[in-house]
Amino acid sequence: MIRFTAVLPAHDAAEPTLVIPLDHDRRRRSRLRLMLAGNVEVGISLPRGTLLRDGDRLRSEDGVVVARVAADLESLSVARTSDLHLLARAAYHLGNRHVPLQIETGRVLYPHDHVLDGLCRELGLEVHTERLPFEPEAGGYGGGHGHAHDGHAHDHGDGHGHEH
Repeated sequence: MIRFTAVLPAHDAAEPTLVIPLDHDRRRRSRLRLMLAGNVEVGISLPRGTLLRDGDRLRSEDGVVVARVAADLESLSVARTSDLHLLARAAYHLGNRHVPLQIETGRVLYPHDHVLDGLCRELGLEVHTERLPFEPEAGGYGGGHGHAHDGHAHDHGDGHGHEH
């Protein structure tokens, strides 16, 4: 089994030799064991509170193997509207239910839930289900987007760089 114990800095140009597809829930777990294609068994053992993002690079315990994390496809509800006020209202109501949200121009995505789909439709949004990678907002206080790195600045290209 290949055991991954470190997230590499964003500026590290190490070329990955493996791709580890993980859904949102698994990218939030600091301890994980899974079987990849080709019967490659991997374990992830990272500091508690580490949240992996699509494109993150992991280094194996022995420092030999580098893997790239890939956001796996998930069943998501996609609520669309061109009305920004309506989109803000939907995000507000979904957020009040503590639903993880991925907010984009003209649409909001969340784990598929027919009850929440009904709420969005009642508000006037068009809702359908798609299988997509899910990268929800980390939260107003940066919660859940922690990496335990070696004290360097870190930015995922989303404009939210921060020190570790």
